[in-house]
Amino acid sequence: MGGAQIASNMNFPAPVAVLGFLAACGGFVFAAGSALIFWFARKPKFARMSAAVIGTGTVLLLGFSAVSHETTLARGQEKYFCEVDCHLAYSVVDVKMRVDGHTLVTLRTRFDETTTSPSRPKDATLTPSPRAVRIVDGTGHEYSPLAAAGTPLLTPLKPADSYTTQLEFNLPRDAKGLRLLIKTAPQWPDYVVIGDENSWLHTKTYFLL
Repeated sequence: MGGAQIASNMNFPAPVAVLGFLAACGGFVFAAGSALIFWFARKPKFARMSAAVIGTGTVLLLGFSAVSHETTLARGQEKYFCEVDCHLAYSVVDVKMRVDGHTLVTLRTRFDETTTSPSRPKDATLTPSPRAVRIVDGTGHEYSPLAAAGTPLLTPLKPADSYTTQLEFNLPRDAKGLRLLIKTAPQWPDYVVIGDENSWLHTKTYFLL
């Protein structure tokens, strides 16, 4: 991204976060095994030191979540999703709300060609990861889409491609403070990846409706 500040699902460089996750998995297994060995060998001092390594990793993970800032994007602003590279950007391009609570939100999915390396084939497609989409009201209550039209969100894209998807919601008439949340459908590794929006206690990036 050329160093530009973007809104994304990460507050930590994604490639480093992935490497950190792999290192943390190996470190956890090693530290936990060492703690057990030292404990049964009646060397509590070394067992405590091994446990402290695990605690340090946990504090680091929660620390990045604690310093994350909730963001709300305006109409047309984009939220990038960084798995390893930050290729895909999502934005809300249209919202239609009726007084009975029926709401239609149009999302745009775009493959930002400026995020690819020169050696990447221009016709190589990228399939988005599964996304969870919710409308969240001012009380924190979440509403799932009832139906979708247009191009499905899992449709592969080539660099510079984009498409739109219409999502239908049915909201209470008195719902206020509405925002849209798009996030990667949570899977267990996400909860322990440093800086990931799905990690424990991490804040989110929303779209204003």
